[in-house]
Amino acid sequence: MTVHQDSPMPATARAHTRAPYADALATAAGRDSLFLSTPGHGGNREGISAGQADFFGDHTLALDIPPLFDGIDLGVDTPKDEALQLAAEAWGARRTWFLTNGSSQGNRMAALAIGTLGTGVITQRSAHSSFIDGIVLAGLNPRFVSPSVDEVNGIAHGVTPDALRHAIRMHPEKVTAVYLVTPSYFGAVADVAALAEVAHEAGAMLVVDAAWGAHFGFHPDLPASPVTLGADMVIMSTHKLAGSFTQSALLHLGDTEYADRLEPALARAFMMTASTSENAHLMASIDIARRELVNAEDAITDSLENIRHMRAQVEGTGRYRLLSGDFLSHPDVVDIDPFRLPIDITATGLDGHTIRKRLAEDYGIFAEMATATTLVALIGLGKSPDITPLLTALDELRDEHAATVDAAADDEAAVGTAAVEDAVEDTPVEIPPLPSAGDLVMLPREAFFAESEVVPAAEAAGRISVSSLAAYPPGIPNVLPGEEITAETVAFLQAVAASPSGHVRGSVDPGLESFRVVRYPHAGDSPL
Repeated sequence: MTVHQDSPMPATARAHTRAPYADALATAAGRDSLFLSTPGHGGNREGISAGQADFFGDHTLALDIPPLFDGIDLGVDTPKDEALQLAAEAWGARRTWFLTNGSSQGNRMAALAIGTLGTGVITQRSAHSSFIDGIVLAGLNPRFVSPSVDEVNGIAHGVTPDALRHAIRMHPEKVTAVYLVTPSYFGAVADVAALAEVAHEAGAMLVVDAAWGAHFGFHPDLPASPVTLGADMVIMSTHKLAGSFTQSALLHLGDTEYADRLEPALARAFMMTASTSENAHLMASIDIARRELVNAEDAITDSLENIRHMRAQVEGTGRYRLLSGDFLSHPDVVDIDPFRLPIDITATGLDGHTIRKRLAEDYGIFAEMATATTLVALIGLGKSPDITPLLTALDELRDEHAATVDAAADDEAAVGTAAVEDAVEDTPVEIPPLPSAGDLVMLPREAFFAESEVVPAAEAAGRISVSSLAAYPPGIPNVLPGEEITAETVAFLQAVAASPSGHVRGSVDPGLESFRVVRYPHAGDSPL
């Protein structure tokens, strides 16, 4: 277990009781103004905007103020500038950008910035698909480091310093950047300080996808923020646990030896990836989330106490258990995020995808994600929900399934085995083990722009993918542009697509009946 650091709360604590961008936005919205500009609703309910106002509220329309507005973000030393500076101070960064296209924007920014240093990059194989998009955009030459994987439960964790060191040595060209993911989707935390040391020893910068860790460092019982542990660039989704609106996120530039080179590159990458009409609601939401985080120690303390009670409730059933208790046995995991509860639900007799779907449809309970054996419940920062309805629903689904199986067994005795298959409607889709990646035989950018064709799934094995294909959740690519498609990967993705809540991003069709591949593989002349 790592030693948790104190919050990176700056000396200017009084400033963090304010949200300067949000405050300025509210002031502007409160004026009796006549807008003869975009947005077309003009901040009021007149005309065809009445439906917008009825649905969202008049105040929401009034706050929808476009960029380059005097008193908000036009000029120098604006309220927006102050909000960005306060965010950098709060997370311990040299500079911070507000992202209104989510952490996906931050991942693409990171890839473009890496491209100014060189093309050789090591990326964790369980990286989000948006970073793979960035690899294509920037023309990077990736090689991969694999996280440890709990094969039984389908959970990918982090990487060890030794595994990273080996991956850097094996890259055919000079590695200029390393891209790692921590915390994981399930709450496992890697040793960022040690990984940063390995990267820096090799002359490479470290990018950390901490989309799930925006709350780290804001309470003594939480892991430290990776921004303070030596990472050169950190991407965070404040909307995931820190309370801001969906699609809002941050990119932090660490105060490291690479900062001088990265800062102008990130500024250019931001302009390329951000909308020129950034949404004011999202930016105000980030500003408010920062203010609340800095002042949230008591609320987080209460929430952590409730989570301890929730964990005891789960374990006390004798039927379900929390898998996070096993995480620290993995050599790449040094801590866990208490706000994620990965619950082993095998006692229900149903797979996690079916459970997640039934919970939403029949009980109005929405879990973050599922694997075949696991349901992940997410607790928002400072929240203290009652988990009893979830446990009650799991028991009811368990009892229902057991009764169905018993009835089917009685039918089998009377009319044959086929009756069992007809009666048990919740028989889970069998998802094969996570397949190994195919060989990377073309650069991702080269494959993406290559002439392509669509072939039936039966003919896809051995062909080179044009697309990035990622099973959702969690959105980790199983096939990259330029990789050879394997028969195992085809079977895996088709099974995911057929599962109750499965989806494959980038697929030609929902059932993965076809794959888009390079029309003429470049045998013998690939740059790899």
